[in-house]
Amino acid sequence: MSKALTYTHYLQLDELLNLQVPRSSGLHGPEHDELLFIIIHQVYELWFKEILHELDHQQTLLRNNDPARAAHTTRRILAILKTIVAQLDVLETMTPLEFSAFRSFLDTASGFQSAQFREIEFVFGYKRKNIFQCYPADSDSRKRLEWRYEQPTLWDAFLRYLSLNGYPVPQEQLHRDVTQPLQPSSVLQSILIDIYRHDATASNVCENLVDMDEGIQEWRYRHVKMVERTIGGKAGTGGSTGAQYLAMTIKPFFPDLWAIRSQL
Repeated sequence: MSKALTYTHYLQLDELLNLQVPRSSGLHGPEHDELLFIIIHQVYELWFKEILHELDHQQTLLRNNDPARAAHTTRRILAILKTIVAQLDVLETMTPLEFSAFRSFLDTASGFQSAQFREIEFVFGYKRKNIFQCYPADSDSRKRLEWRYEQPTLWDAFLRYLSLNGYPVPQEQLHRDVTQPLQPSSVLQSILIDIYRHDATASNVCENLVDMDEGIQEWRYRHVKMVERTIGGKAGTGGSTGAQYLAMTIKPFFPDLWAIRSQL
């Protein structure tokens, strides 16, 4: 007779709670704040996994012309984005001195290397092939990123949704090279302006995309300020310029949806 499934077994808690392994050492053992640092970033990766799961579902819903359920998925993604922004409040309870006490033990490890966040960027259309060099050729991270690089983006699913609803999306947009960055289109902007003026359902889908775009930018901004507060102008452990690099990433994913604001 098999044992009844327990909470601990279902969630694999024995394995999960043993994944936090501090690297710092000293007279009194690992630095106190390193455990918080590890847990925060592991939780981030779990939320990134869920965001990718929801984004994949959202694209399917848009391609299937199901804006109501796509909107529900958007609300979930936005709630997660608010949660990961709020996690920075917890991380900021760690002072610069407390972080510097174990920072050297991170060696070259850096959030810059988060493959899942790069996947999220790829889904939103911000694709760069040079990112691959950060991951070994035979690694699972590299394979996932290479697969995402070749896949249509959330924007492509949105264009398909518009086409299904009779909007004259240019063929070169519907069949664009999905590995290339999104470029503004005056023709598409005219279509979007018409949508905002006459189609409440489709314009709500547009606003949902803007909400998510803004949500990512909000997280990036808070991330920049947290880094400035913690390490100032120091370089990142992964070799980036730290806060200076992060500040340059605060830009929208969907240029057409932002460009039309001044025309409405």
